[in-house]
Amino acid sequence: MNQVILYYSFTRIENIEHFCADHRRKCRALNLLGRIYIASEGINGTLAGRPEDILAYEDYLHSIPGFESTEFKDDYCESVPFVKLIVRIRPEIVVLRAKVKVDPVINKGKHLPPHQWRQLLESHEDVTLLDVRNGYESKIGHFEGAVIPSVENFYDFEDWLDRSRLDKSKKVLMYCTGGIRCEKFSLLMEQKGFKEVYQLRGGILNYKKQEGGAHFKGRCFVFDDRLSVPVDEKFQEVISHCEITGVLCDQYLNCANPDCNKLFICSLEGAKKYQGCCGLECMQSERRRPFDANNVYEPTRKMYTYSTREYETSRLNEKDIKYGYNVRPGIS
Repeated sequence: MNQVILYYSFTRIENIEHFCADHRRKCRALNLLGRIYIASEGINGTLAGRPEDILAYEDYLHSIPGFESTEFKDDYCESVPFVKLIVRIRPEIVVLRAKVKVDPVINKGKHLPPHQWRQLLESHEDVTLLDVRNGYESKIGHFEGAVIPSVENFYDFEDWLDRSRLDKSKKVLMYCTGGIRCEKFSLLMEQKGFKEVYQLRGGILNYKKQEGGAHFKGRCFVFDDRLSVPVDEKFQEVISHCEITGVLCDQYLNCANPDCNKLFICSLEGAKKYQGCCGLECMQSERRRPFDANNVYEPTRKMYTYSTREYETSRLNEKDIKYGYNVRPGIS
């Protein structure tokens, strides 16, 4: 059994090159795979490996001044849901590109622990419940009654907010996968005049662990090869539909044509119809990855040798960036 962790910390880092190099060396020594993004404002990562190696990494990060209280969200899975280790420097650890300055290192938003969040939902108080995730994430799962912005990227949220006409006097409850996007967006909303803005501490993944799936419909999208995880282990309601056949479905695939690589919801029947591709045109591609009807939802982000040349299906390209495949941070 392997362990997966998601974490972030908004802590000022002075020498990010040195910090990044040390992290890369440590993760390699522990045989961990995943993604870590580092900026002057802190760290954002998702890693997987043996539980004892994950524990050693957590102890390592906690030993660095300023990161002693970093919180980790964890889960377990049979196989490691990453094919490589990426440790990179970025301008922001979660990219908002706000027109007004927000600095979570200095200013902290208001957090609600999962039990208080659930109590508020069950009180039926008139609040704005806001999903601060990309559209393809909330498509397969979200809290009941949430406002779900139609955006493809986190940095689109400010423009959406300016057009939204949300009531600035009403209490706002916002959530994301693990908390990091809310850290920035709650501050941005306050800067724009919203009076009461609260965020779910630790996001959906922390809520899942402490409160189960109460008031959450569907599954939670995650940024690794699993693509989604159940929130309610006992009752897994399906709220989305296959983009090929229209049947109820909550399974994501990446198009088997690596030049497309589109992320789309696809049933077993839909996958068989187009051999793991999003449509007929991609199915006819000479570079299409082989289709195994017995392992449709197995991760396909692996090296594969084609007859014409070697092609790494996990390479970065514009489609990867657009659809959040392989290059997005382990957004927490």
